[in-house]
Amino acid sequence: MRGATDAERPARRVQVRNQGSTTSADVITATRGSKMAAAMQDWWLWSLVLLSLTAETSAFYVPGVAPINFHQNDPVEIKAVKLTSSRTQLPYEYYSLPFCQPSKITYKAENLGEVLRGDRIVNTPFQVLMNSEKKCEVLCNQSNKPVTLTVEQSRLVAERITEDYYVHLIADNLPVATRLELYSNRDSDDKKKEKDVQFEHGYRLGFTDVNKIYLHNHLSFILYYHREDMEEDQEHTYRVVRFEVIPQSIRLEDLKADEKSSCTLPEGTNSSPQEIDPTKENQLYFTYSVHWEESDIKWASRWDTYLTMSDVQIHWFSIINSVVVVFFLSGILSMIIIRTLRKDIANYNKEDDIEDTMEESGWKLVHGDVFRPPQYPMILSSLLGSGIQLFCMILIVIFVAMLGMLSPSSRGALMTTACFLFMFMGVFGGFSAGRLYRTLKGHRWKKGAFCTATLYPGVVFGICFILNCFIWGKHSSGAVPFPTMVALLCMWFGISLPLVYLGYYFGFRKQPYDNPVRTNQIPRQIPEQRWYMNRFVGILMAGILPFGAMFIELFFIFSAIWENQFYYLFGFLFLVFIILVVSCSQISIVMVYFQLCAEDYRWWWRNFLVSGGSAFYVLVYAIFYFVNKLDIVEFIPSLLYFGYTALMVLSFWLLTGTIGFYAAYMFVRKIYAAVKID
Repeated sequence: MRGATDAERPARRVQVRNQGSTTSADVITATRGSKMAAAMQDWWLWSLVLLSLTAETSAFYVPGVAPINFHQNDPVEIKAVKLTSSRTQLPYEYYSLPFCQPSKITYKAENLGEVLRGDRIVNTPFQVLMNSEKKCEVLCNQSNKPVTLTVEQSRLVAERITEDYYVHLIADNLPVATRLELYSNRDSDDKKKEKDVQFEHGYRLGFTDVNKIYLHNHLSFILYYHREDMEEDQEHTYRVVRFEVIPQSIRLEDLKADEKSSCTLPEGTNSSPQEIDPTKENQLYFTYSVHWEESDIKWASRWDTYLTMSDVQIHWFSIINSVVVVFFLSGILSMIIIRTLRKDIANYNKEDDIEDTMEESGWKLVHGDVFRPPQYPMILSSLLGSGIQLFCMILIVIFVAMLGMLSPSSRGALMTTACFLFMFMGVFGGFSAGRLYRTLKGHRWKKGAFCTATLYPGVVFGICFILNCFIWGKHSSGAVPFPTMVALLCMWFGISLPLVYLGYYFGFRKQPYDNPVRTNQIPRQIPEQRWYMNRFVGILMAGILPFGAMFIELFFIFSAIWENQFYYLFGFLFLVFIILVVSCSQISIVMVYFQLCAEDYRWWWRNFLVSGGSAFYVLVYAIFYFVNKLDIVEFIPSLLYFGYTALMVLSFWLLTGTIGFYAAYMFVRKIYAAVKID
């Protein structure tokens, strides 16, 4: 699946292990109407206005990702984003380490998503000019003196290197990448070896060798430009299409610097790396070089380098596997509906065999109790309302991202969109919760609306606040600043809460769901249940198939979250999401049918819990991923991992439980509407 946008089309993946694709489509909708002549005139008038506007526009670009044209020797600003490590999961801002600083430090105004991601985009002292080479330049050169790191600074740098930290820079909104050349045929001759070029996000801060720590103090920037076609009398313009770096470690004695901030690199491999001794002061030079190369890659395709896609077969295998699972479920469901259920309904509707029917066991015998309101109807409706809110938000985000509107070039756009959409989807969550609460004979709608607006968001905010306190203690840029936290609270109570109340009010006033049978005054006694009807056994049985339909995609999502890699597989993700919805609905119907056949009418809460059973397997997979894929050993990174994983599992349980509940509710209403009840 491939995607393209007019502005910055990322079609492939960036990292060494995970590659992906994107799907995009341009949707053009034409409408015709013939009700009122005046309305038609207005429609044509506005259409002509829009056409006249678009006719004058040569191209449309998403704000913030439009191409920038450079002329010869125009400055190309190099900015720093952050330092990251998959071992600690704690991002730090660039100047938390003693790098050379410009005369004036300027931080970029960031959106909500960038702040939550821990990005702190700041200017750097690198002086790069378009299509202008630099052999070697010294940073923060004061009277030809090297930089002296204090013992405390040396200890901090050494600690960051041993924790495998990466430095992330950007040029023209394009992230820096380190080229990795892998050879597939190791045993064959050198001439026959196939070179596989892949790219690593950012560059390593340093490396360790034989218990010694070395810092990458020289950066060789390799920037690629695309020359734009211009008329003969116009000056050529250039666009940056790739940003690579080759980090090197060169000791102080091997670098020769002069007073003009120029330097001479050692020839060949005679130089030794720059060691950082954490027990004493260290002297070194920070240097860089710039090399430009012309490229045939056009600006719209410049992300193709980063988003290389070599595992399409794995994703198609995932999709085919998921489709097989869904067809298997559909076969079971069809057998139940076509054979068993129709037979049951036919037998129950025989008027001349009523006495035999009453003696049989089956789902009809609980018709007087199947719609009996459960315990804690307010909490149930509130959780289901939050589930509807999550469902609408996830569906819209994945669909919009699939169209290419939330590409990695729009930094932080995905998380910002998700936050705002969740707030505005509160009206739908409140409406569904209010109507269900009234159906369950609830009366305190104001309290129910408040519970819907605060229960799930309150748990999320509470866990995030506790984790944020630990991140604050580590002085990490991943800590959400206090003003941002206040802004999120204002969004919660100023946007989401009123919208939930509004939706709840109209949902509670609307006619409740029409149940086809009446509820008896005296509850029916429930017979003793078999062992396989246990709630936990039901969770294990119901969760395995939906999880099997999406576990391959889960690996790429976890890699993107915990290993600082790009995720742009929204085309596949959209298909997997549709398959997940179908499989959850089907398994939920099967489970509620077996429960009612066992004459257990307490299906409301049980079905909600059992339908979210795949969240249990997500938790198990998260533990497996932590043990086998990540190298986290410290307490706070482990706490962050399991804290955020708990939020993911809770949200996934709400999502799948809500999908299964409404599918089962529709099924129960359908089957009891099909039988004759005396």
